[in-house]
Amino acid sequence: MAVQLDKPGPSPEGQLDLESLELQLLLEGIFRHYGFDFREYAPASLKRRVWRRVNQEKCESISGLLERVLHDPEVMERLLLDLSINVTSMFRDPTFYAALRERVAPVLHTYPFTRIWVAGCSTGEEVYSLAIVLREEGLYERSRIYATDINEAVLESAREGVFPRDKMREYTENYIRAGGERSFSEYYLAKYQGALFDRSLTENVVWAPHNLVQDRSFNTFNLILCRNVMIYFDRALQTRVHQLFYESLERLGILALGNKESIHFSGFEDAYEELDGHEKLYRKVR
Repeated sequence: MAVQLDKPGPSPEGQLDLESLELQLLLEGIFRHYGFDFREYAPASLKRRVWRRVNQEKCESISGLLERVLHDPEVMERLLLDLSINVTSMFRDPTFYAALRERVAPVLHTYPFTRIWVAGCSTGEEVYSLAIVLREEGLYERSRIYATDINEAVLESAREGVFPRDKMREYTENYIRAGGERSFSEYYLAKYQGALFDRSLTENVVWAPHNLVQDRSFNTFNLILCRNVMIYFDRALQTRVHQLFYESLERLGILALGNKESIHFSGFEDAYEELDGHEKLYRKVR
């Protein structure tokens, strides 16, 4: 009598390898079909965000999500929102904005006109915060802010300038701690469940799509802000983005990074002097 032996299931190592393969195929498919390149993003963060979308779309695997993404652009839009990492708030890290007032504003006053790039601006909270600081420091009228993001849906939200009304208490506290000089409520109109910010704050703002992974420099700037974006990139991609910023900064221009980021090990350490090590403000000197 023949004995039927069960085939062994995949080992945990094999399951991990299969998951990595599925993730690679998903990212390659997104790149080839839609042109968005997430292939050099940090894999741990990517996996968490992809699996969240797998569950939200009620798929059984990453491969199942790939099929949906390739055949349904609306699924791709939802996944793009997950992958483009839109975590922000107004005057986030208030000490950073206090340092902008103290260390950066005096430098900007030496220019007749200032070009600023907010890279990875998400839904715009940082742009409005920066505009308020520039206005209070007497710099806004001779500044142009270029606010860019990979995701056009969040750019549209940023253009509207409407933020949750229940966030205003938190944002007011942040504003005060950042050295705000006026009543924060003067900058917005509370209506229903939203807070509509003063349209004059975006008169000198250009909103535009830009992909840090693929697109090139489009201007030269006196100040570049890219905060808490590159922490999601692998080392090779971080180096390429640092090259982009270096090429985009005027000499003596200022690079502002997030508090978990640095120019160390970027290959460009010698090109900058440190203005504020805690707030990650660097000045291009060569």
